[in-house]
Amino acid sequence: MKRRDFLRSTSLATLGGFTVRSFSNPLVEALRSSTADDRVLVVVQLFGGNDGLNTVIPLDQYSLLSQFRNNVLIPDTQVLPLSGLPATGLHPAMTGIKDLWDDGKLSIVQGVGYPNPNFSHFRSTDIWETGADSNMVLDSGWLGRYLNMEYPNYPVGYPNTDVPDPLAIRIGGPVNLGLQHMGVNMGVAINNTDDPLNLVGSIYQDPVTADCKGEKLDFVRTVQRQTDEYGDVIEAAANAGCSMSSMYPTGNQPGAQLGQALKIVAQLICGGLKTRIYWVSDTGFDTHAQQVVDNDHTQGMHADLLQGVSDAIRAFQDDLEQIGIEDQVLGMTFSEFGRRIYSNSSGGTDHGSSLPMFLFGTQVIPGMLGTNPQIDPNSTQSTNLPMQYDFRSVYASVLKDWFCLDTVDVDTVLLNTFQPLTLVDPAGCLSSSVHELNQAAGTSLLDVYPNPFVERTTLRFTSGGGRVLIQLFDEQGQLMRTLHHRETPAGTHTLDVDLGPLPVGVYYCRLQEGARQQLKHLLKVR
Repeated sequence: MKRRDFLRSTSLATLGGFTVRSFSNPLVEALRSSTADDRVLVVVQLFGGNDGLNTVIPLDQYSLLSQFRNNVLIPDTQVLPLSGLPATGLHPAMTGIKDLWDDGKLSIVQGVGYPNPNFSHFRSTDIWETGADSNMVLDSGWLGRYLNMEYPNYPVGYPNTDVPDPLAIRIGGPVNLGLQHMGVNMGVAINNTDDPLNLVGSIYQDPVTADCKGEKLDFVRTVQRQTDEYGDVIEAAANAGCSMSSMYPTGNQPGAQLGQALKIVAQLICGGLKTRIYWVSDTGFDTHAQQVVDNDHTQGMHADLLQGVSDAIRAFQDDLEQIGIEDQVLGMTFSEFGRRIYSNSSGGTDHGSSLPMFLFGTQVIPGMLGTNPQIDPNSTQSTNLPMQYDFRSVYASVLKDWFCLDTVDVDTVLLNTFQPLTLVDPAGCLSSSVHELNQAAGTSLLDVYPNPFVERTTLRFTSGGGRVLIQLFDEQGQLMRTLHHRETPAGTHTLDVDLGPLPVGVYYCRLQEGARQQLKHLLKVR
């Protein structure tokens, strides 16, 4: 068995049962106070590719969407309004997420994707989990690399008196690629808390020999011993359980499984674990067919999925608030891709590119970053939504403003430079806010003339004095050219661009400078 496969299988375990105790339990109070300064990231993965256009609905594009996806589109009268964003709303099943918006605990990032999107579930999931370019295969995850930077000797010498707890915990599945580094799991996996774990003794009898067999045996024993010891501390944290919320979905309700996973996260944090990262997931978002009920588009498979995620996250946030630990937890959702602009004849949507992400918690900068996706009237069945932000810019924001890495370390973890966004408040050290960015949203940062064009066109763009990235994509999201990527003085600049060799068709140009971004559609004609 390969070392990586062994790690994936041996780290999956079920751990000791617990009971919910009184909130006034002195042990719980002491454990809670000991974790008050720790920062925890909770990743919520939505397997299958979520339909972003039916999740965060661009009401200002509704007439075009009615032409392109009339058999799945949510009636505009049923869309949940977002205060402060009259042109944007949520799927009517997402009342829990709307509550977080109203409470100032939600950040929406529009148009998140990557250049040259891959439409395979498995490959795109690997790209999102590793932070790789679409033509790059990595055997380490972005959070695995972060944990390796923080704890470079792991797993040797762990757990220890200074770091007695797992670095990361995956709940409801095996440790995935996102939490691995060079084939080594940087955390452990649990399914529930109903069966005690005690593996000590079964493989510790024979001596370790000075050969390849002995080396492998010693490694197996190290992992086994860590699993035992981590099982003990996780069980102890669970037994101190202090989950308080009654809002978690249960039984056959949508989101019951995700809710249970998030409830365990809340209990373990409250129980005193110093674990930095928790990873949970939900499945079923591959809605090629019967995404909605024919006579009521607010109901159906997708509505149940969104309600489940929304209700589970709202209950989790309520739990953190009641326990008194919500300031130390940041949550983030992602899916491997979005869906196409056009719906299909089966009452569903096919694999697409960019989609919205949610960040939630008391420490997010509330609001929506980016703009509603601009739907081109010339869209075809193969047209994808333009990318506004690279998903690794979101990761850079989390690493920089939540885990407090400096710029060099962020670039090292992400293997390149990706401009961080204004999504998380790192104790008041941000220089701008989503509100300020939105106030400037009507400012033209990028113009193209002539447009349409035949061979050449000119880009005129404005820089605030920083690193400016300008990219050209085709309508499928393939990166055609990087036109500009360097530190640029403040002011207005022009670029003469020869696009003669490209075929006629629709393209879009993307500018990013820090959190500011803007898109312009281009039309090349004969």
